[in-house]
Amino acid sequence: MTTAEPTVQDKAELTYPMARGCPFHPPAEYGRLQREEPFARVRLWDGTSPYLVTNYNDIKLILSHPGFSAQAINPSYPHVFEGRKAADLADRSFLRMDNPEHDRQRRMVTREFTVKKINALRPVMQALVDRLLDAYEKMPQGSDFVEHVAAPLPTEVISNLLGVPLGDHEIFHRATRIQFGTKSTPDEVRASLKEISQYLSDLIDKKAESPQDDIISRLVHEQLLPGHVDRETLINIIRLLLSAGHQTTQSMTAMGVLTLLQNPDQLALMRADPELIPHAVEEILRFTSPLHIGARRVALEDVDINGHLVKKGEGVICSTPAANRDETLFPEPDQFNIERNASQHVAFGYGFHQCLGQVLARAELQIVYESVFKRFPNLRLAVPFEALQFRHEMFVYGVHELPLAWD
Repeated sequence: MTTAEPTVQDKAELTYPMARGCPFHPPAEYGRLQREEPFARVRLWDGTSPYLVTNYNDIKLILSHPGFSAQAINPSYPHVFEGRKAADLADRSFLRMDNPEHDRQRRMVTREFTVKKINALRPVMQALVDRLLDAYEKMPQGSDFVEHVAAPLPTEVISNLLGVPLGDHEIFHRATRIQFGTKSTPDEVRASLKEISQYLSDLIDKKAESPQDDIISRLVHEQLLPGHVDRETLINIIRLLLSAGHQTTQSMTAMGVLTLLQNPDQLALMRADPELIPHAVEEILRFTSPLHIGARRVALEDVDINGHLVKKGEGVICSTPAANRDETLFPEPDQFNIERNASQHVAFGYGFHQCLGQVLARAELQIVYESVFKRFPNLRLAVPFEALQFRHEMFVYGVHELPLAWD
């Protein structure tokens, strides 16, 4: 008697998200799915079965196709975690909007993140990195790089840009931990949303009375007071900029340093040729893919994606980590190689909703990687690699703590 081949329904029992075997690599199952079943049914916590899409070209087409919606209020939207569903449903920012409303809201802040504006901020960011490293160098060997450098760097940058008092950072750090944690309950998420919304509403009132040279002041006086947006929408936009502006860059700062330390040949190349630093940033983004849960969409109509029909009302999860390991675009994708051209990665997403702050993130990462390894030529892990704890339970992947030594 022979064993029957698995049916489509059997394959639909793949649970999502899948566990990683190695902290630096996405789940091994992604490779098989790319080759054999690029549109695979997966089972979520609530029993729904959206498609998991793993091929690079398919994902780019979906994320740029107007036939797919990013609105989380759609009944077929794939909510990957119960707690995160509460946050998704409450989100009224352009992240969860389709066009034309998405573009209308996004244009309100696009000018704040242009290449010209971010390049003008580079000296300020360099001074901040130098100050953080000065303080870190005076700490005991084994001090946590995440706590003392990777976390405060993007927090201070985005706080200054937005006009959020730096002393209030724990409020939005706590909100991010709860709202993006995979173990948070819906009640915890709703309470966190209420807290951060009230904080931002109070801050909006202060900016209305005493505007300053910051993004929130400009949004209040150019958009809210003239009636172009309501208060709830503005709160959601600010909350999006605040959370996105520190969460992913914090993760990438620490993961980039760790990745380079674990690949000393590549680190040596970067140290020998500073012009490779921008290439190193792109390869780190490709290799680590911090948004490891993937971009989620719902088909608004029947759409043919390179020969696969996605029917109206079906949900899809576009796995950007899988796309960034697609060997048809990135030969030997599991090799970390800063000399490759990794600029076509989709770590920042793709299409209408591609990350607004990617120019800022790249600038911060380029500055911090160069500065860290120039300041500390003997930098190394202060604990065994196996002792590190990774952020499997968060929407944004990374490492919880990174104890380093440098003497």
